[in-house]
Parts: sequence; structure tokens; C-alpha cells
Amino acid sequence: MTDVSDKRSGVAARSGIDPSLFYNPTARAIFYQAALLIAVALLFWWLQSNAAANMAAQGRTTGFGFLFQTAGFNIGFSLIPFNRSSTYLDVYIVGILNTLLVAVVGIVLATILGFIIGVARLSPNFLIRKLAMVYVEVVRNMPLLLQLLFWYFLALNAMPAVRQSYEFPLGVVLNQRGLYLPLLQSDQRFLILLGIFVVAVIIALVWRHRRVRRMEEKGERLPVLLPLLGIILVPTVLAYFALQVPIAFSVPELTGFNYTGGFVVPPELTALVIGLVVYTAAFIGEIVRAGIQAVNYGQVEAAASLGLKDGDRLRLVIIPQAMRIIIPPLTSQYLNLTKNSSLGAAIAFPELVNVFMGTAINQSGRAVEIVALTMAVYLTFSLTTSLFMNWYNSRVALVER
Repeated sequence: MTDVSDKRSGVAARSGIDPSLFYNPTARAIFYQAALLIAVALLFWWLQSNAAANMAAQGRTTGFGFLFQTAGFNIGFSLIPFNRSSTYLDVYIVGILNTLLVAVVGIVLATILGFIIGVARLSPNFLIRKLAMVYVEVVRNMPLLLQLLFWYFLALNAMPAVRQSYEFPLGVVLNQRGLYLPLLQSDQRFLILLGIFVVAVIIALVWRHRRVRRMEEKGERLPVLLPLLGIILVPTVLAYFALQVPIAFSVPELTGFNYTGGFVVPPELTALVIGLVVYTAAFIGEIVRAGIQAVNYGQVEAAASLGLKDGDRLRLVIIPQAMRIIIPPLTSQYLNLTKNSSLGAAIAFPELVNVFMGTAINQSGRAVEIVALTMAVYLTFSLTTSLFMNWYNSRVALVER
């Protein structure tokens, strides 16, 4: 062993390298990581060169100039104006917005339903506990694609025809063609009012955080709710009257064989959201159940000894401590829901994969560019969600003394 070490030291000395670097774990780790990074870069370079050579042999060029060409097709559901004369860039934006809509709505609803299921799994009521258990076991063990198809065909077949539509208060209409909702109509002044409202909400939340911290530090009991509402409502109401913001609603009305006006939620969107929420909530429920059970039972007994009711114990003692365990796996479920939204292509919902990687790629033939742009979107969504959840996890993490 000594001879081998002497030989290595001699080689290192002749090459002008400090022999101690061979035995430094930090130096070796940096070397291995640099070597891996170079290997990955070379792999991507080879893939890019190979793809470019094959495309050149076929007489095809690469580039993103096609994004400004006319798409020539319609999209059934869009949050922005879109028609046949729109460009492929508009198709890209429509797909991103539709995917983002499904992800945001799905995450909010799945979180609410998942927490309810998780708490119900630990309910002292036998019936509620067993129903929650059956829900979790059934939903988790069925393929998501099968569930989406079930909700889609159920939404189509169970809803009435246009002439027999269900009409609800406030102008809400439901039939086989979708859910019709009243649509707010205004002008640019409404956007200014909305910006003022958002700023007021942010200021109110910052003020509430400082007020609660002051009460915890000094033991004072100060009013919170009424001043909070005042910070939000006073500037918003004053801005509304000062700007004279026009506000009107377009209500769905039956015209001929269909309803016109309002905002239409297509059955494909409804089925996709319901399927993702029901499926993801089953996993979130188990995460919540595990997080609650991980809290030391002594904490529950201490809260009970203070006279706290069951709801107060759960809200003030158990859930805040369980969140430190719940957040990391909950992040994975949020990422899964966002990526699973691509299954909307199976039920013809125009999300990113359907309209951009499906229709647009067939129309333009730009497979490499479109796949790269689609991957960049999902990567951005995932990294943004992870960064936010990691930040929130650091806020609720237990600080060791």
C-alpha cells in the first residue's frame, strides 16, 4: 500500500499537482461532479448535432420562426381571443393558459378535499371513518385515465339537452354542452381597481402578520378582523367611486338551439378538473392522515387539558405541527397534478399537449422545437411550484435551539 501511495505521489509531483488533492474528499467530489457535468454537456451536444445532421439530410431547417405563422385551425376553449388567423405562438399561449387554469383550480380543490378526507380518516365516527377509507382505497387503486373517461362520459350522458337545461339562480345554466356562468364586463378601469384591491390585500396580510406577532410577543389582545377588512375595503371602495368603474354582467340566454352570452365551462374541462381533484385528493388525504398521526399525542392531551374543543385542538395545535410533515410529500402531489393535466388530451380538452404537441405539431411539422417548448413549460411549472413550496416549508419548519 505504501508503494502504491509513493507511486501516486511521484506521478502527482512530476505533473505539478499537489499530491494532497488526491486524498482530499472535497477535491475529489468537485472533480467527479465536473466530470459528470462535462459528460452530460457532451451527450446533449451529440444529440443536438445528430438531430441537426439528420434534419439537414432531409432538407429540413430548425428554428422558431414558425411560431409567427398562421395556425389555420380553431380551438374549442380559450381564455384569450383565438381564431383561424391566429399564430402558432397564440396556440402556445392558449395551451399554457388552459394547462395553468386546470393546475391552479385542481390544486386548490384537491387540497381542500384532501384535508377533509385526511381528517375524516381519523374521525371517531365509525361511518365517516370507513367511508373515507373506502374512498381512498378505491380511488388510489384505479388508473387516472380510466377515471377521466368515466367522468367525461358521465358528464355528457347525465346532463340534459339544451332545451331541458337546468337553470339555477344568478343566471347559471347547466346542460350537455357545458356550464354557463355570468360573465363580468367592464373596461380598463376595472383592471386598475383590481390592482388596487390586490395591493390592499397584500398590505393587509403584512399588517396582520405584524399584529399577530406583536400579540404573541407582548401578550396583548388587539382587534384584527375589523382593521383588516378596513385596510382592504376602504381604498377599494374609494377607488371604485373615484374611477367610476362600469360593471355589468353578460347572462346566458337561450337563442335558437343554444345559449349565448356568459362564460362557458365545457364538459371536457369539468371532467378533467373533477377527475384530477378526486384522484389527487385521495393521496393528499393519506398524507394529511399520516402527518396528523405523527404529532405527539402528548400535544393533543396538553391542548385538551387547556379546555380547547376538538376543532380548536385540530386547528391551533395539531395541524400547525403536522404541516411540517405534510408539506414535502404534498409538493410531489401538486407536481403530479400539474403533469397529469396532460391527460386532458384523452378527453379532447385543449391543454398544452393536445393543441400544441398534437394539432400544432401535425400542422407545422416542427417536432423538435415544439417538444422542446412543451418540456420547458412543464419544467418551469414544476420548478416554480417546488420553489414556492420549499419556501413555505422553510417558514413552517421547526427551528431547533
